[in-house]
Amino acid sequence: MSYTVSKDFTFEASHQLDPKLLGKQHKCCRLHGHSYRVRVYVRGELDARGFVSDYSEISAAMDPLIESFDHRFLNDVLPFHTTAENLARHIFDHLRYHQLKNVCRVDVFETAKTCATYEQ
Repeated sequence: MSYTVSKDFTFEASHQLDPKLLGKQHKCCRLHGHSYRVRVYVRGELDARGFVSDYSEISAAMDPLIESFDHRFLNDVLPFHTTAENLARHIFDHLRYHQLKNVCRVDVFETAKTCATYEQ
């Protein structure tokens, strides 16, 4: 049996999608911002403490990312098309590579009604 825990994070940021990819008339090609919410999921068996992962460990892995995104223009921070889908993959890969080997899913909410998910 496997357990999953999740923790939410928030940040404010602006971005602008590429009109060459979407067309000049697409509203997301205009400079705009979001109150992003990111949910990180960690899956595994319980350790000796009775945790899949201590929530503070998830925070420690996410805090540098949140700091690099918060109140920034994401196009200046990230080397790719700044869609929610690409952001979810970037966060997942960063967590898996750095500290959180058992991350299994990342959700990125741009609004209360929209969410992109990357999972393995």
